[in-house]
Amino acid sequence: MAVNEYATIFSPILRELYGQSLTSFDLYNSNTDLQIVNGKQIKVPKLSVSGYKDHTRGSLGMNTGTYDQSYELKTLDHDRDVEFVVDPMDVDETNMIVAIANIQKRFETTQAIPEADAYTYSKIYAEYVRVGNTVKTTTLTAANVLTDFDENLSKMEDAGVPIDRVILYCTTEYKKLLKNAEGITRTLASGNSNLDRRVKTVDDIKKIVTVPSARFKTAYNFTNGWAAAPTAKQIDYILIDPEAQVSRDKYAFIKVYTPGHDSRTADNYLYQNRKYNGTFAIDELMANGCIIHTEATS
Repeated sequence: MAVNEYATIFSPILRELYGQSLTSFDLYNSNTDLQIVNGKQIKVPKLSVSGYKDHTRGSLGMNTGTYDQSYELKTLDHDRDVEFVVDPMDVDETNMIVAIANIQKRFETTQAIPEADAYTYSKIYAEYVRVGNTVKTTTLTAANVLTDFDENLSKMEDAGVPIDRVILYCTTEYKKLLKNAEGITRTLASGNSNLDRRVKTVDDIKKIVTVPSARFKTAYNFTNGWAAAPTAKQIDYILIDPEAQVSRDKYAFIKVYTPGHDSRTADNYLYQNRKYNGTFAIDELMANGCIIHTEATS
């Protein structure tokens, strides 16, 4: 019997991975007056003033008020980097699969973007707890999810939070509860056989952002890439006024060095990527401008 060598089908095209773009984008565009340029810290001014006192008619003076001015000092704390050394023979012998462009794109998709979300949401959770807020952990169901939502909105409105600025970040599971919540009324347009069950807004909350659950934990280990910490809990939702926090990218560096650039790279390609960012609360606003719900503690 003849011995056949069966052909191997080889594709040079990398398949696109499932994923989402940066979901925390809006958080990095709030409080535009606060920019970190010269240094790693921001001083956020605080000012408190006293109120009226009874006026005494016929007196030549008025009651003296008091004021107190101070600063909240905030520091960037997420400074990250990576480099990939790529042998030109690996580029050639993998039919360009191992190429700088492919490595960069895959790194952004599977590492940089998800880590940015994971860091931002977990840091908001940490800041929320630091300023003394209570995390909600009541088990949510289709029967009580709207009641919980109404309580949150009522609390924020009572505190004077501009509801039109508030964003709801949530998991797909929470969004499904909203979609199937008891008390939700849906209408089918006349002549239209399609029923749109997507939840895009709820009451005065105009923006709902769905976050992949893997990026929505209370704590992460950033030793090597990003991974949920053993003690991490699942965040169900973060209802927040973006102005109650500040998220900033201070520095970003991406550089590709070609073979022969210097003695260190020799005949290799070198890809380098560094990013320096941070997230922190505006303490006075975080107290009322954010509400977080997580799974119950085991």
